[in-house]
Amino acid sequence: MAIRKLRVEGDSMLRKKSREVEKIDGRLLELLNDMLETMYENDGVGLAAVQVGILRRIVVINIGEGPIKLINPVIVEKTGSQIFTEGCLSVPDKNGDVERPEKVVVKYMDENGENQTVAGEGLMAVCLSHELDHLNGILFIDKVIEEDINE
Repeated sequence: MAIRKLRVEGDSMLRKKSREVEKIDGRLLELLNDMLETMYENDGVGLAAVQVGILRRIVVINIGEGPIKLINPVIVEKTGSQIFTEGCLSVPDKNGDVERPEKVVVKYMDENGENQTVAGEGLMAVCLSHELDHLNGILFIDKVIEEDINE
């Protein structure tokens, strides 16, 4: 495993749409493990592959309940609303309030190629929404309630 270099605000790659993963192989499994290690090293709770320079639809998350590795994740259901103060490893030293769904349901493929579903509420819903935005070139600062951004 290796710690990967994080892309930060201003890097045009962060604004690109990630492509679907077509096959799971050793390189992809290594990337998933590297992403987890990079996320932990930087005290994060989620990381999208684009944040380490890989334009693939891959996300890792751990909000304290154990790691989840999501390949080709898609939000299939959203309910409710919550405002949460967010930050991002790719937007260092900034945080702000963002409105997100209170609950989301995400379909994805796991590292074994099996289709899975995860439902998240509260922080997990925020994290899933935030990381899946990265896959579409969207940063949390694009959604910050204007008057509440803090640097």
